[in-house]
Amino acid sequence: MFINFSDIPGNHNLYLDYLYEFDNVKDFYKTNFRDKEEYLKTFRKVAESHEHSREHLVNALNGQYKDFNLSSKTQKNISALSDKKTLAVVTGQQLGIMGGPLYTFYKIITAIKLSSALSERYDDYQFVPVFWLEADDHDFNEVREIYLINDNNEIKKIAYDHELPEDENIGSVGNLQFTESLNNFFMELENNLRSTEYTPVLMEKIKSIYSIGKTFKQSFKELLFWLFDKYGLIIFDPQDLKVKEILKPVFKKEITDFRIHTEKLVSVSAKLEEIYHAQVKVKPINLFYSYEGGRYLIEPVENEFRLRRKRKKFTQEELLATMENEPGNFSPNVLLRPICQDFILPTAFYVGGPSEVAYFAQIMPLYDFYKIEPPIIYPRSSATIIEKNISSIIEKFEINLDQLLLDPEGLKKKIIDSISNSSVDAIFNKTVSNIEKEMNQLKEKLFEFDKTLSDSTAKYGERILRYINELKGKAIEAQNRKFETTLRQIDKVTNSILPNSVLQEREINFIYFANKYSLEILKHLFDELSINKFEHQIISI
Repeated sequence: MFINFSDIPGNHNLYLDYLYEFDNVKDFYKTNFRDKEEYLKTFRKVAESHEHSREHLVNALNGQYKDFNLSSKTQKNISALSDKKTLAVVTGQQLGIMGGPLYTFYKIITAIKLSSALSERYDDYQFVPVFWLEADDHDFNEVREIYLINDNNEIKKIAYDHELPEDENIGSVGNLQFTESLNNFFMELENNLRSTEYTPVLMEKIKSIYSIGKTFKQSFKELLFWLFDKYGLIIFDPQDLKVKEILKPVFKKEITDFRIHTEKLVSVSAKLEEIYHAQVKVKPINLFYSYEGGRYLIEPVENEFRLRRKRKKFTQEELLATMENEPGNFSPNVLLRPICQDFILPTAFYVGGPSEVAYFAQIMPLYDFYKIEPPIIYPRSSATIIEKNISSIIEKFEINLDQLLLDPEGLKKKIIDSISNSSVDAIFNKTVSNIEKEMNQLKEKLFEFDKTLSDSTAKYGERILRYINELKGKAIEAQNRKFETTLRQIDKVTNSILPNSVLQEREINFIYFANKYSLEILKHLFDELSINKFEHQIISI
């Protein structure tokens, strides 16, 4: 079953038009991802523009994997990048603890399946899936927590508490080491996971990956390696010093030409705001500098550059010299990251979600400035997993999933009314209508005696309606008590499909399903997840 994204609240018009009305957004993108006739043009341009850097890329990757026992498939894919006919299907994500929300895995599966499909279709090219570790991000709150559903049907947040001082600039989250607070995280996790036959082995493995002293990046990479290496996924670390050496021309150009870049980005963003929305606020310079343990935005000040909220200053010459000698201290922001990614990798496709589709609309001008062929932006697969017990409740009450996504509370009322002899809304709506009618008639009759008395009927009418609404509230409470079991079942469906009022894929962590159904759930998702429907998919297990 598939649901059109237009029928799911919360999707911005830019994303909807990108999916279904591309002509409306064609000014902001280079290629229509649905137009397969354009694919070969992109492939040729990407392949030709990366001949010079492939050897450095492969050397860097081999260094990053020196302590891993790679599958033959991944090793083959890394080696294949030496060939100018090999192109990358790239995706990436912040380093959410234990993988973060489910959609991280949907991105990866989309990239792997798309790579395979393209390799089969185009004899002259080979495609390899690459995951870009977004380790330079410094938003700790976005990566430290997961959500799952416990046996009481409660949506539980399990958070890792690093005990950091509030508002402290901690630098790149990827380099943050786990402390003994990790024990509390696992204790809370195990208290809220149902004990199954798969729990002991699963938790043993997870604890070996996430352990005290390891970094967020190290553990995240080990997690992805454990789950996806057999599929040939290349996990790429852009914090590698060898990678930063390759990126020096990008960093330097961002400093020397920032005024030109900013002017165009501001212009495109303003145009987007007129029609849709600009995903990211444009900064004068799209680079950060790591200094004294923090990660600070570089800002132009008159004829110098400074670090935001720090006294550290550079002349342009000093900053360029620092880039030459210490490139490892520099990292891109969200708008420059795709440029760095596609400067290094021969990216034919980037697999992204709604937010990424939106910010690519802002940054297309940068590709021209850096003389890089932009990738085709391919929407990631999107899905909700429906468990058997949830499916039974859906069938029992004939729940319409489209309506559940649109108005869960309205659906709940509709179901209760359908099994109740009387509708509370219908009863009280009729009563209120009758009272309003009678009060209007009373007002007219009282006018014959006294206008002031007639006018006061409104005040008394409001008081009566207030008591009626109070009585209605008590009637709803009584109805809810009568149908408590039914409401619990409906809440169970809602919490599974719309936890915290958002799509399941944006909230629930993979361990919830792996603990109940074993890692075979991953294979099931690979088999079932569609990568070419561009609608939200319902997957039954």
